[in-house]
Amino acid sequence: MAAELLARRVPVLGISRGDNSELRASHPADLMEVKLDLSDMGALKRWTDAPALADFVRDVKRPLLINNAGLLEPMGPMSTQDMEDVGRTVAVNVGAVLMMSVAFVQATTASDDRRILQISSGAGRKAYAGWSVYCATKAALDHHARCIALDRTPGLRISSVAPGVIDTDMQALIRGSTDASFPDRPRFVAMHREGKLRNAQQVARAIVEFLLSDEFGREPVHEMAY
Repeated sequence: MAAELLARRVPVLGISRGDNSELRASHPADLMEVKLDLSDMGALKRWTDAPALADFVRDVKRPLLINNAGLLEPMGPMSTQDMEDVGRTVAVNVGAVLMMSVAFVQATTASDDRRILQISSGAGRKAYAGWSVYCATKAALDHHARCIALDRTPGLRISSVAPGVIDTDMQALIRGSTDASFPDRPRFVAMHREGKLRNAQQVARAIVEFLLSDEFGREPVHEMAY
């Protein structure tokens, strides 16, 4: 999604645990990168208190926030879950998303066409055995978007988007799990074997086109159609 935005000459401030030297080399003027572990609520608060975000969105007529970071683990029933893994996933999938959304709205103005995109999942709308934490956190994003839409914050559009089953590292993690921890694993293995996983670049292009369109935010919860 960052590459798609940069290709449209939309400047990007990327926040993640790593960096992207290839993107930085091809878009040195339009890409700013911040290394930050989004499971560290204290570090995130210190960063949002600094002026970097406000400076980046200043004078931007259509500021965009994409909350894409997410963790899948722990998988399995509660009797096998590690409490630290539970806390980390809730922090990344929900805590950081809500905190970044607040910081973004407070750094922008009502006169802006400001937009928040939450990357949700079909798992937030359908229960899966072994995915209690992941399903709950994605459902939280959907309901958060519904509530924010009811607030009718001036100049703000929000949508929690389920992008479908995509060929990413998360899918490799699913295939590498066990049937005991995730009983639906064979279905995802079969989808990969049969070439039914969606290409990440094509999905990113479709999501960015939706984000920039007039349709974005008309419904707070959205499922991508391809």
